[in-house]
Amino acid sequence: MTALTLSTAGAATLRADAVVVGVAQGAKGPVVAQGAEAVDKAFGGKLAAVLETLGATGGEGEATKVPAPAGLKAPLVLAVGLGAVPDTTDAEGEYAEEALRRAAGVAARALAGAKKAAFALPVTTAEDVQAIGEGALLGSYAFTAFQAVPKNAKGPLGEATLLGAKPRDKAHKAAVERAVTVAEEINRARDLVNTPPNELNPASFAAAATAAGKQHGIKVQVLDEKALAKGGYGGILGVGVGSEAPPRLVKLSYTHSKAEKSLAFVGKGITYDSGGISLKPAGHNETMKCDMAGAAAVFAAVVAAARLGLQVNVTGWLALAENMPSGSATRPGDVLRMYSGKTVEVLNTDAEGRLVLADALAKASEETPDAIVDVATLTGAMVLALGNRTFGIMSNDDAFRTELHEIADEVGEPSWPMPLPTDLRKGMDSPTADIANMGERMGGGLVAGLFLKEFVGEGITWAHLDIAGPAFNEAGPFGYTPKGGTGSAIRTLVRLAELTADGDLG
Repeated sequence: MTALTLSTAGAATLRADAVVVGVAQGAKGPVVAQGAEAVDKAFGGKLAAVLETLGATGGEGEATKVPAPAGLKAPLVLAVGLGAVPDTTDAEGEYAEEALRRAAGVAARALAGAKKAAFALPVTTAEDVQAIGEGALLGSYAFTAFQAVPKNAKGPLGEATLLGAKPRDKAHKAAVERAVTVAEEINRARDLVNTPPNELNPASFAAAATAAGKQHGIKVQVLDEKALAKGGYGGILGVGVGSEAPPRLVKLSYTHSKAEKSLAFVGKGITYDSGGISLKPAGHNETMKCDMAGAAAVFAAVVAAARLGLQVNVTGWLALAENMPSGSATRPGDVLRMYSGKTVEVLNTDAEGRLVLADALAKASEETPDAIVDVATLTGAMVLALGNRTFGIMSNDDAFRTELHEIADEVGEPSWPMPLPTDLRKGMDSPTADIANMGERMGGGLVAGLFLKEFVGEGITWAHLDIAGPAFNEAGPFGYTPKGGTGSAIRTLVRLAELTADGDLG
């Protein structure tokens, strides 16, 4: 991964392949952002005019390359858009952290192949340092594990050096360390999501979690198909029974000796989803390797919490299965007896994520954590409701749902609070079992949330993040987000753990 360093050198004097500066949208044209004063001076104070001549406006996502004039050690200036100039009456005119994160990501992608780049973006706080660092590291990501000749033969940016920060400042050093940890874990999750399903199945996913646990002091317990059968995990077994790759339930436990609070994260881990007997139509199968993105997010978040040494106990539950059609597969009309003891009539085998999550939620509830958050690429209905970049948040506690929405906004992950209308519960009534895995078609994402709620222990605060839209980017890269797996919801989970550890939640 790209190296991240701090330097006290000036933008004009640091030797690098390129110097990155910010440019914002002003009322009368592009405005060079703070941090780039020395670069602007080298252009005789005309950098904004040069950029405008080249068509730059300062809009988010823009990247404009300009040959460096005499007076700069770097041969290239890369101007990246920051969006509108901040209102000087709001937050002292500071640029939003997400704008800095996205701009740094754009720069890192534009500078693929360069050995070193100096980032002279606006830095006011340690949070700015962290945002720029995260953006640079996430923007430089590329998945080439299965390419004999990588399509991007240039390779990622070698080193991102942040200027304007203070290398000896404890807060700035901590910001860099946190940025590296979080970015590495997000990229771990991206790798898992992008790995083809013939290489990643429940057993190999569990093996990856076991290896990471040993490396970072996390206790890992893996239940194989025999242990699942003995324990009565009918939901996970029912989904995985049609595949030659049997299911797994993985428990990752990070504990801190001084922790006073505990969190449980539960992730949907369908390593490939064909729909089962309710087979998906043509055109809907090709990206179904991403249906384990929730489990990947939970895995990465627990490892990040351990690496950061957060003073909170965090347990991750990875409900892993491959949903395939075969002579042994669960049929529509079958009834499964879940871990909780409830029975579920399976009306659609492509509504499988809620079945594996139900078992994991019931098991996680037995440990009575202070809160449970599940993460899943659960419903196409949520994509229809919120689009491809926003995840939905449902909860049995309105205040907790609001807190998660605010946390997601803080870390730059678009989300939206969604309701759990009680009138939709009746649609899941079954004449055969306690509940059916399908209900009304309209509001399908909310119906799925109501189903999950049935398996959460009494009195436990719970939230459900449906990341079906933002978990996998089928379009072109933008900001620090690549094509393919994105690592959605990881920053939200990590920040939740941090705030819980600090006693700043609830």
